[in-house]
Amino acid sequence: MGYEASWRRSVDEPEAFWGEQARLIDWQTPPQRILDQSNPPFRRWFVGGTTNLCHNAVDRHLDARGDQLAIVAVSTETGITREISYRELHREVNAFAAILVELGVGKGDRVVIYMPNIAEAVFAMLACARIGAIHSVVFGGFAAHNLALRIDDAEPKLLVCADAGMRGGKIIPYKPLVDAALREAKAPPEHVLVVRRGLDPGMAWVMDRDVDHAPLREKHLDAEVPVEWLESNEPSYLLYTSGTTGRPKGVQRDVGGYAVALAVSMTAIFDLQPGQTILCTSDVGWAVGHSYNVYGPLIGGCTAIVYEGLPTGPDPGIWWRLCEKYKARTMFSSPTGIRVLKKQDAAWLGKYDLSSLKWIFLAGEPLDQPTYDWLTTGTGKTVVDNYWQTETGWPALSLMPGLDLKPVKPGSPGFPTFGYRMRVIDEATGEEKPAGEKGVLVIEPPLPPGCLTTIWHDDERYRRSYFGHFKELLYSSLDWAVRDADGYFFILGRTDDVINVAGHRLGTREIEESVATLGAVAEVAVVGIADELKGQVPAVFATLKQGVTDDPRDVAQAMERRVVELLGGVARPACVYVVGALPKTRSGKLLRRALQALMQDTDPGDLSTLDDPGALEEIRQAIARGPHCGQKRA
Repeated sequence: MGYEASWRRSVDEPEAFWGEQARLIDWQTPPQRILDQSNPPFRRWFVGGTTNLCHNAVDRHLDARGDQLAIVAVSTETGITREISYRELHREVNAFAAILVELGVGKGDRVVIYMPNIAEAVFAMLACARIGAIHSVVFGGFAAHNLALRIDDAEPKLLVCADAGMRGGKIIPYKPLVDAALREAKAPPEHVLVVRRGLDPGMAWVMDRDVDHAPLREKHLDAEVPVEWLESNEPSYLLYTSGTTGRPKGVQRDVGGYAVALAVSMTAIFDLQPGQTILCTSDVGWAVGHSYNVYGPLIGGCTAIVYEGLPTGPDPGIWWRLCEKYKARTMFSSPTGIRVLKKQDAAWLGKYDLSSLKWIFLAGEPLDQPTYDWLTTGTGKTVVDNYWQTETGWPALSLMPGLDLKPVKPGSPGFPTFGYRMRVIDEATGEEKPAGEKGVLVIEPPLPPGCLTTIWHDDERYRRSYFGHFKELLYSSLDWAVRDADGYFFILGRTDDVINVAGHRLGTREIEESVATLGAVAEVAVVGIADELKGQVPAVFATLKQGVTDDPRDVAQAMERRVVELLGGVARPACVYVVGALPKTRSGKLLRRALQALMQDTDPGDLSTLDDPGALEEIRQAIARGPHCGQKRA
């Protein structure tokens, strides 16, 4: 059955379709009802069925592939690689689960995990799933205040952390951040379980609270901890959305629906069969890391490469070298990650044997044409865009090459995946937009399996945040989109990333893509700034490729001309700054709001996820000096 027929059945006959997909995982008790949507916008999938994420990710594979690699944890920061079979993973997860039990953690208790991309982070997640505890992974190195906010919202029984992480050869102590967060938190956990990596020998220790992981691991290395079978709709984990203001928003995921959705996605979307390998360059602290560093590959019986390090360290060939060594069939990264490599010598793309690699998936932000062209030309591989959110938990738009690959249209993540009935509507009227016209991307309920079930302890916020934007009960993605005449969707950026220039609404991505067509440009970010006459005008910040020696003023003027040429005079940038680096989070996303704040001399807000504070200071100085093209802002 091809894409159209399968997708149509998934939205028109959801109970029949998803009832069949439920057979992809193990159930202790079969579901009694496939879908309950009696209380919209809430819905429950596989009602009455009992299952367990850890069992489906580990235990059920032991007979058939116990000696197959499950996790390859590679750190180019420490120089350590750990190759862990399914049988070894089972032993480590049981030991970790026994530690959790000894520390008083049980079903329904929350465990905050604050760790880098290392094997123990995976063990901790799976151990929580095994005993029915609810884990909440907070990105390692997150600022103490923001960690405290998440602790207070989740109210964990235990916090698991590493002594430190590393980035670019620099040690980032985690324990001092944990200590500071717990001093601030109103609901600190009883214990902190510390995984010592030997990176912070002077680490402070709090008696009667801090617990050393190593001796407890040795004590429980032969432990057998029984699986806790959970009803399908019980919570599996909480993941706090990045960039929130005020009280953080804990996306709550279920057990059964999530497991089924990931099992489907591994074959239909990522084209991976048991025994094959995926390199996902995400961090376990992000949604992609949860789904495609850990749970998805393991549920699918695959091998997952978990990487700690920079895309350029020790050299720009590291990702491709890992693909060669472990014969990765699928790679999953982000456009930002690829643009980092695009600044380097393109020869790295052809240095390694990538004959096993079939697909390169990119997600996290819109994929621009120059990056797509550079990657496809340099690798000769099919680059597949896909679109999803922390809230969806798995791709909502994709070309689904494992099922029925459609022709690639650069810049489009493709078509709705199973269970997603999507529309592009007018933000004011709620009417559907015709092909080629921009509107808000929405999803008709019920949301398919795998999506968030609510916001932790805040059902009303769930209704208001996602279903309270239109008269009709629709999930708002808060993203602008266009659907073309062939049904392909194109994402144009967040609804709050729109510049209203004298009544003309311009997506920042449209301007960014125009600038990016210039060969000298490596990366670009566009923000809207206040203008007394026009309301808003675009400001452009760009970095140049290595080796470009042109006068920045000449390149800036060329950027301005290109925008006018492609989008018209209304989109003309008010100012263009050529800088050495753009401010990004540690996950690689551009902090456009920080650029906007600096331009308008306002508070940039939470910068706890900023990767390089020096980049922001350089921007500040560039603004003070004035643009390379356009008028200096008052």
